[in-house]
Amino acid sequence: MSKLYAVVDLETTGGRYIRDRITEIAIVLHDGCRVIDTFESLVNPECYIPYGITQLTGITQEMVNEAPKFYEIAKQVVEMTEGAIFVAHNVRFDYSFLREEFSRLGYTFTRKQLCTVRLSRKTFPGYPSYSLGKITTHLGISIEARHRAMGDAMATAQLLERILAKNGSSEAVKSMVNLGIREALLPKNFTVEKIHALPEACGVYYFHDERGDVVYVGKSINIKKRIAEHFSDKTQKASKLQQAAHDLSYELTGSELIALLLESAEIKRLRPPINRAQRQRRFPYVIHTYTDQGGYLRFDLAHTTALERKKLQVISEFPSMGRAKGRLKRVREAFELCTRLCGIQKGNGACFEFHLKQCHGACIRQEPVTSYNERAEEAREYLKTVFEDNFFIIDHGRSTDERSVVLVEDGRYRGYGYCCPEDFFGNPEALRDFVKPYEGNPETTRIIQRYLDKNNHVQILPIE
Repeated sequence: MSKLYAVVDLETTGGRYIRDRITEIAIVLHDGCRVIDTFESLVNPECYIPYGITQLTGITQEMVNEAPKFYEIAKQVVEMTEGAIFVAHNVRFDYSFLREEFSRLGYTFTRKQLCTVRLSRKTFPGYPSYSLGKITTHLGISIEARHRAMGDAMATAQLLERILAKNGSSEAVKSMVNLGIREALLPKNFTVEKIHALPEACGVYYFHDERGDVVYVGKSINIKKRIAEHFSDKTQKASKLQQAAHDLSYELTGSELIALLLESAEIKRLRPPINRAQRQRRFPYVIHTYTDQGGYLRFDLAHTTALERKKLQVISEFPSMGRAKGRLKRVREAFELCTRLCGIQKGNGACFEFHLKQCHGACIRQEPVTSYNERAEEAREYLKTVFEDNFFIIDHGRSTDERSVVLVEDGRYRGYGYCCPEDFFGNPEALRDFVKPYEGNPETTRIIQRYLDKNNHVQILPIE
């Protein structure tokens, strides 16, 4: 039986599917040999069309004011694409926009996908550009209305025909449609269709054995893509999963930060046999600081109890002395600190690194306190895994009208939850009611710190 392809092209108000909306849609249904049906419609985006977009597409505000809104054509889109492979030139763009429009309606839109940009590179190698305009020109395919949905969709359909007509293209198509999955690597109870039905959303996923016990926990911003990757290469982990996994489940989180925190907590709680990282539950070894009689800021390592820890200025905690010492050594090298003042080398006099010109002489009071402490303070900030302030982190939720909440208090992560934006307007303390308690540890603290360093879109609400 031949495959059915739904070649899709969209015009939109911009390039971000979370923020922007569809202004026009075209679907060309193709059986691999010829076009068998088409659908096109302008769409009222219910928002302003930027002037630059109108200049590019020719679609004006007046043209879409009386056009149907997306929910009015959603059923036709579902029916036209059902059972077909979703094809587009840069499929992630068009597919993401449609998936988001359906998500706003409370519907999960999932289709197998095929990208003609990637497929063109494999089938027609050597061209300087694979944009739709350039590749169709190279191949002599005319576009009747460039940057209009039906014109571009028809050109993409003709490009697909050329690709399918080439010898050897069927394997490339199969590999891309199957997300690169090697079916021989799938566990016996898994199918490509089962993986295609997974959400392309952020969350935590679980592999279960025949008894239902969890054998592996992972997280991803795209669950379907990540699970497919497990079975696309002959890795040691894929081999273990192939032998042990019988079923899978998942929990959507919306926020990548919550996915990271939940993954860490679940690995510690369930201790799945295939997971190796993040299994430690105790962190008794610490790096702490103090100022000596000469005014130098010093670091030291210690194995502590909870009571002893209260007497120290702890800045980092670790599951083993080796991890703690290794971390301190790397930071000492990076900031050119003294090994003796870092508690790594014992004794008196000049440290060994001073003779190698890797220490500026703080150990023999040759380097001034001010210049040494300036670097030591930077190192302390770099090492620090204990928060000094209390605050909420507001991030993406599992839907467009939801926000995630993470609580950091008394130096540690305390839990997370979800709420609507209006639930905390003007009153951050009200967020406590939405937070489910979780136990924090140095690992969760580092997860939060790294996330905040890399993501400036999150909102921080201080707690007075």
